[in-house]
Amino acid sequence: MNITRRKFLKANGAVLTLPFLQSIPNSFAEESNKALREGKPDKKLVMVYIPNGIVRRCFFPGEENGELPGFIGGFNADKVKNQRRIQNKPGIYPLEFTSTMEPLKELADDITMVTGLDRTFQNGQDVHAQGASCYLTSVSPHQAQERGWRHPNGRSLDQVIGDKVGHKTVFKTLEISCNGFKAPKESIYFNNISWYGPGKIAPSIKDPKKLYNRLFMADDYRDHVDDVTSLMIADAKSLSKRLASEDKHTLDEFMTMIRDIELRIKKLQKIMANSGIKEPKDSVIPRGEYIRLQADLMLLAFQMGITNICTFMIGPERWDATLMYEGVFDKPVQHHNMTHNQKGNGYKELQKIDIFHMQQYAYLINRMKSIKESDGSTMFDNSIITYGAGLGDGATHQYFDLPMIVSGKAQGQIKQGRFIKSKSGTLNSNLWLSIAQLMGLEIESFADSNGILNDLWT
Repeated sequence: MNITRRKFLKANGAVLTLPFLQSIPNSFAEESNKALREGKPDKKLVMVYIPNGIVRRCFFPGEENGELPGFIGGFNADKVKNQRRIQNKPGIYPLEFTSTMEPLKELADDITMVTGLDRTFQNGQDVHAQGASCYLTSVSPHQAQERGWRHPNGRSLDQVIGDKVGHKTVFKTLEISCNGFKAPKESIYFNNISWYGPGKIAPSIKDPKKLYNRLFMADDYRDHVDDVTSLMIADAKSLSKRLASEDKHTLDEFMTMIRDIELRIKKLQKIMANSGIKEPKDSVIPRGEYIRLQADLMLLAFQMGITNICTFMIGPERWDATLMYEGVFDKPVQHHNMTHNQKGNGYKELQKIDIFHMQQYAYLINRMKSIKESDGSTMFDNSIITYGAGLGDGATHQYFDLPMIVSGKAQGQIKQGRFIKSKSGTLNSNLWLSIAQLMGLEIESFADSNGILNDLWT
C-alpha cells in the first residue's frame, strides 16, 4: 500500500482519510511536521438545534416558579412579548444549573449560558416554520426572496462561514438532521436551518446509512462493495506494521470506531426490518441511539478533514406525529402537542424531553473532549458548539429570550463556565456575528445584527 500526500486508505474505490499519525514515513511526515509548525488544527463549528422551544421555567435560572404559559397560536406570537418579558440585568454571573441543565453539571467549566437573545419576528408566516428557517438567517427564506433582500439575509450563517473557511475540506459544510419520522408531515421550512440563499435549501441528511455513504464513499461504488470497512481494516493492518506503538494505538481506535458505526447502522436497519412499521408510518428507531450515531458520524467527518462546519437538528419543528423516547416514556409521544399542554404537571412531562436533548448535547461535548487533534489538543479545544432553539417557548411561540448554550474553547478565544446575561432584546444575529468572527471571518455585520457579544471573548 502506498501512503499518499493526503494519507488515504483505499479499498476498491472507497477512500478514507486517516487521523494524524506521527510516524507516517518519508515526505508526508516532513509535510505534516511542517504543517504543525506553521499552525494549529482547523477550528470546527457545530450548531445544534432543538425543536419546539423549551420549558423556560426549568431552563432559565430563577424562573422555577414562573407562570405556566397558555397557548397562543397563529401569527400572534408578538402578543406575549410585553406580558412575559423578564428584563435582564446585563453582566457576567456564576453559572447556575437548573433542573433541565443538570446533565451538563459535570461540564461546568466547558459551557456558557447566554440569555436575553431575540430573533427578529416576521409576522405572516407560521411560527414554527420561521423558528427553524430563520434561526441562522434572522429572516425566512420565503420573505427574503419576496422582498428581494440580498446576501446574507437569505443565506444562513453556516454557509457564510463555509464560504470563507471551508476551502480546506471536501465539503464546505455538512447538514445533519435527526428527524426520525418517515412520513413527510411538514414542508422543508419546518425541517431545515441551513440555506444556500433565498428559497435554496441546503438539504440535511437524516438517514445514518446515507450520511455514512456520503461521507466515506462515492455513491457509484456502494453497490460494488459489500463491507467496505473490512477491506479498509485489512489495509490498515498492513499500515500498522510500519507505525510506532503510539500511532498503532491511534489507528486501532480509529478503525474500531469505523467498525462500530458500521455495526450500529446494521443494528438500526435490523430494528426497522423487525418493527413491522411500513411507509408512511413513523420510525421507531430509538431516539438516543439514533442521535448519538448521527453525532459520531459528524465527528468522524471532522476528524478526517471532510468538513469543519456542521448544522445538527435534533428534531424538526412541529411535526404532529409520535416518537418513542427510550428510557423516558413507556409509549410514543408527540413533542409538539405536549408543548401546548403545560398546565398542571404537563410541563414536567414535557421537561423530560428537554432533559433528554440535554443529555445528547452532553454526549457530544464529552466525545469532542476525548478526540485528540494533531497538536495534542482536543477537538473540543478547537471547536465552538452552540445549542439553542428558534422559539423561546413552544406554547406561546415567543421569539424572544431564546435558550442558548455555547460550548468549546475556540482555541482559547472563549472563556467557559459563565452565565452571560445580555441586555434583553439583544438580537441573536449579534451572537451569530460573534461566532463568525471567532471562526476567523473579518465581517462587521450579519443579517440584522447591530453589534457583537463582547462578553463571549476571553
